[in-house]
Amino acid sequence: MKLDVSKRSLMLGAVVGAAALQFGCADKKSSVLETNKQLCRDYFQAFLKGDAEWMKKHIAPTFVRHDPGLSFEVKGPEGVMKLHDVLMPAFPDMELPLLDFVAEGDKVLVRLKVKATHSGALGDLAATGKKIDIDVLDLFQFKDGVLIEHWALLDNLGMLKQLGVVK
Repeated sequence: MKLDVSKRSLMLGAVVGAAALQFGCADKKSSVLETNKQLCRDYFQAFLKGDAEWMKKHIAPTFVRHDPGLSFEVKGPEGVMKLHDVLMPAFPDMELPLLDFVAEGDKVLVRLKVKATHSGALGDLAATGKKIDIDVLDLFQFKDGVLIEHWALLDNLGMLKQLGVVK
């Protein structure tokens, strides 16, 4: 069967249009994933600086951080600032090297390190002057470019060993 030129043009146009639509959706999806990964990078910088304005803009009021190692709840931007205010005096030279990002849907998993010197009190634990270097996995969830939930897994046992609290 031989197609005339107009039918071939129409079929080619449909194929090209479908491909453009598919790649356009892929580009948009990729763009959202990259934006969410950048928001994670920005989150860690804002945390280290104690940037309350960034937190108010990018962390939902209903945000919850799930962290079995904490003795208090972290909710909303105010909760993240409270966490900052607890950790930074204890570890004022804290560095957070970001090692890996995996993004899918509305979530980003970040593998990172916490490197710091224990120079101030951490709860009831007086400063030890010891350095820590622990592994962390943080899973962030976003909605419309705003952080809505966070699951944190830190090597708390490794930290306590490095601080000399447990053997």
